[in-house]
Amino acid sequence: MSRAGYAAAGMSLAILASLATAGCSGSSTSSSSAAPPCFGQHAVTGTTTPAGSGSAPAPAKAAAAAAWTLPGGDLQNTRDVASAITSRNVSKLGVAWTLPIHALAYATTPVVVNGVVYAQDMESNVMAIQLATGKVLWTHDYNSPNGGPDGVNVANGVVYAATSHAAVALDAATGRQLWTRTLTANSHEGIDMAPGYRDGTVYVSTVPVNPTVGEYLGNAKGILWALNAQTGAPEWSWDEVQDLWGKPAINSGGGLWDPPTFDAQGNIYLGIANPGPITYPPQYPWATSRPGPDLYTDSVVKLSPQGKLLWYYQLTPHDLYDWDLEDSPVLTTAHGQPVVVDGGKAGIMIELNAQTGKLLWKLPVGVHSGHDNDGLRLENDTPTSHINLPAKFCLEPGPFGGIESQLASNGSTTFAAVNNMPVLMTKAHGYDEPAATFEKAINMGTGEMVAVNQDTGKVEWDDKLPSSPYGAAAVTNDVVFTTTFHGELYAFDAATGAVLRTIRLPFRTNAPVTIDGDYLITAASVLSSVKQHVVIIAFKLGAAGKLTAQPTG
Repeated sequence: MSRAGYAAAGMSLAILASLATAGCSGSSTSSSSAAPPCFGQHAVTGTTTPAGSGSAPAPAKAAAAAAWTLPGGDLQNTRDVASAITSRNVSKLGVAWTLPIHALAYATTPVVVNGVVYAQDMESNVMAIQLATGKVLWTHDYNSPNGGPDGVNVANGVVYAATSHAAVALDAATGRQLWTRTLTANSHEGIDMAPGYRDGTVYVSTVPVNPTVGEYLGNAKGILWALNAQTGAPEWSWDEVQDLWGKPAINSGGGLWDPPTFDAQGNIYLGIANPGPITYPPQYPWATSRPGPDLYTDSVVKLSPQGKLLWYYQLTPHDLYDWDLEDSPVLTTAHGQPVVVDGGKAGIMIELNAQTGKLLWKLPVGVHSGHDNDGLRLENDTPTSHINLPAKFCLEPGPFGGIESQLASNGSTTFAAVNNMPVLMTKAHGYDEPAATFEKAINMGTGEMVAVNQDTGKVEWDDKLPSSPYGAAAVTNDVVFTTTFHGELYAFDAATGAVLRTIRLPFRTNAPVTIDGDYLITAASVLSSVKQHVVIIAFKLGAAGKLTAQPTG
């Protein structure tokens, strides 16, 4: 399938990007042809809120992680690390090294442990790279394409990763495989996340996506597995979608994109993906095969260390539009109390009491076209009901809009990379745009970096971006970073939103940022030509290397 085919079926951007390399080529802009229909009606949100315009004083922030040794920076997935990089010296970041890799796509956040960068491409291949030189120390190839974003977790000299169907453990020094454990129950399922790890247990979830077969096909489930880190033996599992709401042959759903979050007691917080099908069969239009809220999709879920459900909060009951709540929950504080902040493809940020799951605030970000509550209105419809939707309408957030990639928090402010990309919908066909139109829409998408006060749930600043920031948020000291689809690395002042630095990458990207010491690592990862190669790029304070463009045809 082309990337647009996966887009229409409700896939992650990571899959879209990977399949672009195999099935699509062209430039990163669409100025030579007409815009997709919805872009003519694309709304524009307000301007950046000036610093000091009523924001509450920032409380004392939690200590940042010392280095980027975990996929989300720390067990709380704050993506906040201490480093040498500040607003005063970010202008001195230069290219330390580049590493072309032979992969169709790459969308992971690498980790850095003992001077070694560990990363995984979207064919499940794992590599170890010397941070100081960019030299590849070892690779372990699996050639097992999956949905992404992928990634690894390193603990006690072991690299934990996953292929499209199994959790694996590798020796961190040599790449030798120590164990493997198949987790998928059928060919409709896959795995596409970086594993979580805490106190001798590895956490991996299946997802209803297998790029070689299809996505959101019947009887494909998200199940979280807790595995013994030494042997891979299952300790327990938790079913994220139960009986698939009575029609397992048709329905599917759940899954994780990113690692779980852990508190000091070992409790586990999950951000769970959407229900399926998304492309509705004729006999069950508009999700009528799965009436009701479709628990526990599009939810933040808290489990005990033994896998017992403690609470859940569902953001989008009876999701019609592929609005995963896929980002790792961020465990932080507000008013001195532990809270969970999350957001996903519905383009809505939420803050919950970490003990009870009670909603503290809810904030739409980015552009919304008025369909946020359609699922609630239609959740009890039957196949013969009159579907109360317009015959044709523009949906925003669309399938690649909202908050596609991870949040970051410095302890007082949460930063979200938001994507604005509308799509045309019809009652007859759901997403009603051909492949070329989807590709054009992705190229024309815009975005925002939004900073939200955790105490108040109010926007502190909101920077508009000319391209979609699929590269998540990362924060160090007083600087926030992201990357955009058209191939730019942005650095923002964390307090004001002022753009401190923009670096043009060799070509497009959806790769996030890792920060470690005086290094920043990202990638140019979305190819538009068979002549291009994914390039991992290490920037360093004081380095003087240069980036060179790669061919586009």
